[in-house]
Formats: sequence, C-alpha cells, structure tokens
Amino acid sequence: MASHRRGRRLGPSVLSRAAVTVAAATAAVLSAQAGAEAQPGPSGGAAAGSPDEVRHQVDSLYSQAETADQRAAGAQERQAELQRRAALLEQQLAQEQQRANDVAGQLGVMAQSQYEQGGTIDPVLQLLMSARPADYLDRAASLGAVDSDLASRLDELRTDEQRVQRDRRLVTEQLDELERLRRSIATAKADVQRRLGHAQALLASLTAGQRQALQRQEDAAAQAAAQAAALPLPTGLGPVDARAAAALAAAQAALGLPYVYGATGPGSFDCSGLMYWAWRHAGVSLPRTSQEQAFAGRRVPLSEARPGDLVVYYRDMHHVGMYAGNGMIIHAPYPGARVRYESVDDMPVAAVVRP
Repeated sequence: MASHRRGRRLGPSVLSRAAVTVAAATAAVLSAQAGAEAQPGPSGGAAAGSPDEVRHQVDSLYSQAETADQRAAGAQERQAELQRRAALLEQQLAQEQQRANDVAGQLGVMAQSQYEQGGTIDPVLQLLMSARPADYLDRAASLGAVDSDLASRLDELRTDEQRVQRDRRLVTEQLDELERLRRSIATAKADVQRRLGHAQALLASLTAGQRQALQRQEDAAAQAAAQAAALPLPTGLGPVDARAAAALAAAQAALGLPYVYGATGPGSFDCSGLMYWAWRHAGVSLPRTSQEQAFAGRRVPLSEARPGDLVVYYRDMHHVGMYAGNGMIIHAPYPGARVRYESVDDMPVAAVVRP
C-alpha cells in the first residue's frame, strides 16, 4: 500500500499492466515519487493538486482501505467461528430437549401406572402435570416426602429443562451477534470499495507522461529488489527452521500473484492472507488478520529477524510481510500490485514475530 513506503523505494512494475485496468495501470503511484520528472497535472482535470499530492492522497486512501479490509477479515473469521458454535449449540439443544421429553414421558407412564393400580396419582406427579418443570421441585417440597426414584426423575427433568432454557438463550445471543457481524462486514467492505473508487478516480487523472516517469522509477527499484533478494543469506543467523523454510518457499511461489482484498490464495492474496497461506503450507495455522498474527509467536528484534519471520507494520498493525533475508520482505502490497520483494524498512515496523 502506498503509505507503506517512506518515499525511498519502489516495487516491481505495476504500470506495465496499463492495458489491463486503470487501477492496475496507475497503482504504482502508491509507491512512486512523482518528482521533477513528473509532468504537471492536466489543466482543469480531476487531480486534487500536484502528482505528489495525488500520491499522498492515494497513499492514505489505500492505507485506510487495507485497515477496513483487515477489520472485515477479522469479522468474517469471528462469524465463521460463531456459525460453528451456533450449529453445535442447536444440535445440543435438540438433544437436551429430547432428553427432557423422554423423562417427561417416563413420568407420564408412572402416573398412568399409579392410576391403573390404585385409582390415584401421586400428588407430586399431579403437580408436575400442571406446573412448569422449572418450578415443580420447589412446590413439591410443600407436599411432603417424595419417593426417591420419583425425586431422581424429577431432578433430572429439571436439570434438562434448565439446560434447554440456557442453550436457547445462548443460541439467540449468538444469532444476534452473527447479525451484527454481517452488518459490520458489509459496512467494512463498502468502506473498502468507496476508498478504492476515490483512489482510482485520483489515479486516473495522471497523464501518460507522469505514469511513464513513475514506471522508470519502478523498474529501477524492481531490479534493485530482485538483486538484493538473490544475494546469499548472511552467516551468523543460525540454521533456518524447516517450517520457516517451507513457509518462505510457499511465499516465494506466490511472487507475481495479484493483491485482492480478503483473498487467502492460491491465486491471489491480501497481506495477511499471504502469510496465512504460506505458513499453512508449513503445517502452521496462523490467525487470519495482521493484528492477530502480530501475537501468533515469539517477538524478536528486527536485527535478529530470520527468513520466515512475520514483519508487522504500523501502530495499528494493519500490514504484514514475511522476512526473506538480506533486509528484504515478501508481501502483497496493495490493490493493483502483485506479491513482491521489498525492503524491510520501507514501512514503520511494529513487530517481528517468529511463529
């Protein structure tokens, strides 16, 4: 994303895909410095100021959009968990209701047997037939001693009834929370689309000459990043953990695939989706969002980062990449860009985590 960069390094070419879509063709502005090479904005056009001002505005919009995307991803993860729990509770509720019905049926058989044998029914059973199960034992106490077998059945029925009532409340609460989450997800997704639309409108105002200047800067940065990533790893880091090596290999296999909000592979990714997917190939299940991934392992100093470590960025931890060695990360940067290498310090580091 645009605000990831401190204006020092550009990523691999995005502008070269100009024929595909306006967003992809101009997304490099998020990481470019529209300096002296860039031409002035079109007279009377839609640009809100100079190309550099447009870049900063788009930086902010893409950063806000990714924050909203991570919020939506977290809500979707919570929604999936709640749906599983609600389904289990509903199944449990049905079983408890059936047990309560079975006990009530047994008590009915007892009452019928008493009537057939003596023409009368135990007062407690009479009370049960006319009272709510939750009330019967307290009221039965006023009738004197209760047969032990009958008392046991009655106590079992009361316990089942209480469980049924409790689980009904839990199911209702979880369904209510699911509805709130659905609304939250819809709001977050609409927020993402609104900000992306605004960003694309700003980007579309740049001229072909401005994009060509940015392209030259991007090409130079892409070449530098590829060269740095290809260098042998420095000695003294110790052996790379086999799982970390597998995760890094998976992330490297994703190089060149597009950034898509909410995507977790295999053909596209958002930032945390790439980490989730890569580490899953190593047999490790990470949380879904960058904020959760920031606490999914042991914190280490950036100076001690090893390949495979998660590098989380910004105070609100809304972006994450994977350390690849030699001061580089692999990450899914922003819409219109593709998974790529970039300098680890091109964004403000919040945490380095070793899963």
